[in-house]
Amino acid sequence: MSNLRIGVVGIPGKWSTEALADAIEARTGFRLVIDMADVELQLDSNRLLYRGQDLTELDALVVKKISETYTPHTLDRIELLRHAERAGVRVFSPTRSLMQLIDRLSGTLSLSAAGIPMPLTRVTESLQAAEQAVHEFGAAVLKPLYSTKARGMTLVEADDANLTTQLADFAAGNPMLYIQKKLDLSGRDLGMVFVGGQYLCTYARVGSQDAWNTTIHSGGRYEPFEPDAELIELGRKAQACFDLDFTTVDIALTDTGPVVFEVSAFGGFRGALEGCGIDAAASYLDWIMQTLETTRTC
Repeated sequence: MSNLRIGVVGIPGKWSTEALADAIEARTGFRLVIDMADVELQLDSNRLLYRGQDLTELDALVVKKISETYTPHTLDRIELLRHAERAGVRVFSPTRSLMQLIDRLSGTLSLSAAGIPMPLTRVTESLQAAEQAVHEFGAAVLKPLYSTKARGMTLVEADDANLTTQLADFAAGNPMLYIQKKLDLSGRDLGMVFVGGQYLCTYARVGSQDAWNTTIHSGGRYEPFEPDAELIELGRKAQACFDLDFTTVDIALTDTGPVVFEVSAFGGFRGALEGCGIDAAASYLDWIMQTLETTRTC
């Protein structure tokens, strides 16, 4: 049994967080699930404390989930982890990589710069420009810059008499309007899983008949999917923009070819288990242990 001390940053009681903590405990005998709401940075002593444990004394921190939802405050929590990173603690994934993906716009611009195909997207603070974009698209999804699992997303249509009001209401809480053309997904999109930059598996998310999106949060379910080599290469290129140790690339198959919706900073394990029959937590831990042991011997 390894004597490595690896903490899991996550949501106590949540399935993916506990599954990873269970796997780490089985391999190392050490278990620590960290709720960032209870972490204290003491700059005078250079300690990062969680319930008496100085996180800078650990061998590694694995960030499974840093908050229930993304907000600008999430970036503050990553800054605290950056303190541990500077102290020599290996953080999976690196904090610089996580920071790129908390703000949807930052991630989108990185993917676009790499030439990754994405849905038609407009970003503006102008309500007039936003309304024009919706009319060009016919139907669009308004996406908050800080959100996960389709939370806060709003479907709007060009022929809706209340479009102007809908845009104004959305802009009240989201001044920078992120507008993406609604695609016909036939009720399905894909989650492509990578560990250490290497392809692991792909599952499909199939939406319920009552929802316009496919998220499990909205009643979707997981199913197996076998991608071809070209689709895997697209996912690989997308995730390579961010240097993540574990991630899921969200891909949709359209009439004009595949497009990437986003790359997840904190990909889940359940899709791989239920859709692919693969224990992604164990695969991820294999990568973590290999990385840490290699670092020790260098």
